[in-house]
Amino acid sequence: MEFRYLGFDQQQNVRAYRFDVLAKGEPTRHVVITAELGLFLTHRIGIQEGPSLCAKKLAADLQNGAEGTHELLEEDLRAHSAAIASAEARRAEMRKAGPRRAAAGAPEQSPWRNFGLR
Repeated sequence: MEFRYLGFDQQQNVRAYRFDVLAKGEPTRHVVITAELGLFLTHRIGIQEGPSLCAKKLAADLQNGAEGTHELLEEDLRAHSAAIASAEARRAEMRKAGPRRAAAGAPEQSPWRNFGLR
């Protein structure tokens, strides 16, 4: 199953993201998934992430057999925000772990490092 993002329509603080759902051997379906814009601000998620978040939510909905209306909910954005925070914490922990060790037999410092600094 593939999704083709077609754009969005906006009415006040709700965006309706439009997608075509393409499945082999089936006619193309037009699907809309809505998202309240205030939730993006609340969870500090960039609005430009809306289409990809909606596509993920849509894929999960369709895989579970959900038909009809689709909506990006607060728990979806909360889960995405938590995943971002967790990834950032892992990166910070990696930075705290200290410098990486050089491979065995490799020179301690590159001869290029001090090139021209004498």
